[in-house]
Amino acid sequence: MKIDPVKNLIFDLGGVIIDLNVEKTTEAFALMSGKPVSEVQEILTNSTEFLLYEKGLINDQEFRNSVRHLLQTDATDLNIDAAWNAMLGGIPGSRIELLKKLRNNYQLFLLSNTNNIHLVCFNEIVKSAYGSSSLNPYFDRAYFSHIVNMRKPDAEIYNLVLNDNNLLAHETLFLDDNTSNLEGASQLGIKTYHVRYPDMIFSLFS
Repeated sequence: MKIDPVKNLIFDLGGVIIDLNVEKTTEAFALMSGKPVSEVQEILTNSTEFLLYEKGLINDQEFRNSVRHLLQTDATDLNIDAAWNAMLGGIPGSRIELLKKLRNNYQLFLLSNTNNIHLVCFNEIVKSAYGSSSLNPYFDRAYFSHIVNMRKPDAEIYNLVLNDNNLLAHETLFLDDNTSNLEGASQLGIKTYHVRYPDMIFSLFS
């Protein structure tokens, strides 16, 4: 049986390239609003405003106003941004070095469900650590949900990446920490790899 070789790699960002701890944002919002963590978690999970923000259908200020309304707080924009960004960790140099090496043998793409406040923050993280203004130089192309107005696991965002770059699904491997996102890609014939913790990528490419 012939196995098609992988020529293209599509990486998720949070929990794959950048360390991610969503609980830190939940706790920061709980502290800000005086609500129990469980209640804040329910709000984050069930409120459509967060999905709208990821798809770029509301802007930063509308998002902050939504947070104030949902959490019943009068927190400042700066405090909301700080709490929202609390989930974002660092990017170890070893992952950056791996991306550089992989580009010698593969086309590399970044595909992230994110938002503008997070994009500004992780660009600052990259600039502070590596001097680059963004992660874009480490990939052939980067796709962010709020910019393309689509989000994983919807088929349209995977098709965008494939069609934009003339990629064949069976020659493409998608790495993500979210099983729903992997299932969405798999339905289009894209190969998938579940990254249960970020440094799993080293064992895959060892």
